[in-house]
Amino acid sequence: MFRAIDNPENHVSNVPKPGVAPQGDLGGRPVEAEAYLGLLDGTDRMVAECCLWWRHTPIFRGGRCGCIGRFYAETQEACQALLQHAVDRLKRERCHVAIAPIDGNTWRPYRFMTTSDGRPTFLFEPANPPEWPRWHMASGFEPIADYYSAAVDDLTHREDRLTRVCDRLDRQGVRIRNLDLDRFDQELRSLHNLSVETFQNNFLYTPIEQGRFLSMYRPIREMLLPELVLLAEAEGELVGFVFGVPDLAQAQRGRPVDTVIVKTVAALPGRAWAGLGHLLVERCHLAAHKAGYRRAIHALMHESNKSMNLSARYGKPFRRYALYARSL
Repeated sequence: MFRAIDNPENHVSNVPKPGVAPQGDLGGRPVEAEAYLGLLDGTDRMVAECCLWWRHTPIFRGGRCGCIGRFYAETQEACQALLQHAVDRLKRERCHVAIAPIDGNTWRPYRFMTTSDGRPTFLFEPANPPEWPRWHMASGFEPIADYYSAAVDDLTHREDRLTRVCDRLDRQGVRIRNLDLDRFDQELRSLHNLSVETFQNNFLYTPIEQGRFLSMYRPIREMLLPELVLLAEAEGELVGFVFGVPDLAQAQRGRPVDTVIVKTVAALPGRAWAGLGHLLVERCHLAAHKAGYRRAIHALMHESNKSMNLSARYGKPFRRYALYARSL
């Protein structure tokens, strides 16, 4: 049947897989893992593989997670055999729950695409054969979080209530400006500090060192347009930002780039900053329209009330994703 191989050294298979988007940090660099598992068939051909993480992973259901990522399987039988091998290894490492697919933490690639309207994948989006989520569920994994992406076809839509929000923030001394690429590392440090503060209550959050954050985002500097990355400051301190980037996956398919990916929105908690995230998103849409883009994608949002309230004002979901877990 199958023969499992277990390489305890840090190793990532870089063999291209049909229909599977490349995975890595934002700049495309392969992600290091605690272990690499592979499954060979009777002819010694690789039919399934994954990587495992169990150090510095999220806490879930009161216990330490083992993470299964960079997954690939050709058949359900191979998938189930590989996942059982992975679960057994994570048990030996004293993990309480296995989560898949996730490359160690949510700063890296994670989630399976579960439903789609058929449009092509966009930049930074996970891609997988439609059967992989079903195969994981057949192996004892259950969905623990749902996500979606929404398409915004009218970049000129404006919310009347944001005029009042803008006036209030203006009285508080909030100023919104474009990203300064000439001070890119300094800008990234500010983005890191705010991200750590605003995302700490997010699902499966784990902190990230500033150096690691910089190494993730430095490689995408050439992709960025400053007018699509907006920073809100008060008294010289960052209080919110929206991170938009052109959908360069369109260019890779030989198509004109007419879409902007709204990847991240953050604002300090508290009533003083209420509405700032919405305002930044609207400003990003208007800047994209002015730059000649036709549409935007609100990418990979957790199906929380906060995310859905923001996106529902502008766009319509077209793709959904899920993350899965199995108790150990």
